[in-house]
Amino acid sequence: MSVETHWRAVMSFVAAILCHAVQPAYCCTTFCLAEDGQVLFGKNYDWHVGEGYVIANKRDVAKTAIADTNGVSWVSRYGSATFNQFGREMPSGGMNEAGLVVELLWLEETEYASPDKRPAIGNLQWIQYQLDNHSSVAQVIASDRDIRIQPRAAAYVHYLVCDRSGACASIEFLDGRMVVHGGSDLPAKVLTNNTYEESIEFLKTLRGFGGMLPMPNDNSSLGRFARATHMAAAFEPQRVPKNVAFAFDILDKVSAGDYTKWSIVYDVSGGRVHFRTFESPAVREIDLSSLDFSCTKPVKAAPLNDKSSGDITQKLIVYTPRRNRDLVERTFSRTDFLTGVPREVWEENWRYPETTKCGGR
Repeated sequence: MSVETHWRAVMSFVAAILCHAVQPAYCCTTFCLAEDGQVLFGKNYDWHVGEGYVIANKRDVAKTAIADTNGVSWVSRYGSATFNQFGREMPSGGMNEAGLVVELLWLEETEYASPDKRPAIGNLQWIQYQLDNHSSVAQVIASDRDIRIQPRAAAYVHYLVCDRSGACASIEFLDGRMVVHGGSDLPAKVLTNNTYEESIEFLKTLRGFGGMLPMPNDNSSLGRFARATHMAAAFEPQRVPKNVAFAFDILDKVSAGDYTKWSIVYDVSGGRVHFRTFESPAVREIDLSSLDFSCTKPVKAAPLNDKSSGDITQKLIVYTPRRNRDLVERTFSRTDFLTGVPREVWEENWRYPETTKCGGR
């Protein structure tokens, strides 16, 4: 192949994939920084709704997943802090006390498995299941033998999962099966809204990564993937405040402006969650080691857009069924692929926590 023909092929690939990348209606960016025992995980939640709660979830709670048939049952082993917009127990991401982090991002190509003998769970509650039960990326991957995702709405997502050791994996469901990139198959601990394979192929076309094209400065999925990868490669661990600031700086560089509703930095090695929102830009933090995860005590939470700052661990409020109902009502009514969902599904979401039972073991 001539040089001219080669570059024509490369440019055709890039043009096609960039065109594809700007089509999804929803964005997000995630990454992990892991060096010398310091592990941080960053997430921009790019969405059209900014309401939600960060919730402290309890240990030793018996649960059965919401599913059309054969919902999986389990008892929570770990406490966690999660970011919830569609009701308690239905998070978009979070970290547990063992240092496992799970975050979702939109992926149009997602195709979940057809029904089989495995018990089912929704794609949001899948996150809570992993945080309740597991401490490592390997355990999350292995759980595919035991459960399958059965989405309850037309929401197509993939996940970046990391643990306290610094191990990470992208987890996608393509053509009805789990596709994992981890270890040496995950050269960049970054995920946006293209498949991981597409993202890495694009990265290889850029200067500094084996190609000749300049670093993109647009807000496409692949542009954000490339910039986050480039910046993450420069991470040099320092004192924790500087590490957190470095992670927030990456999130700033891949921000979608007022579309970025939440920016989250999990200090995985330190067991703390730092976050800010578009409506409340002061950074707040929660220390998981100081949370009471006993299920005999009320569930505590913090409104994500509350005008506070600093350590709010001891300032969390009681999360009531009324708060859960109000949140579900507001977010479902403002999310296009949920507005047509039957009202009984809305009610199922806000009533679900009442079906769980403390002291399940």
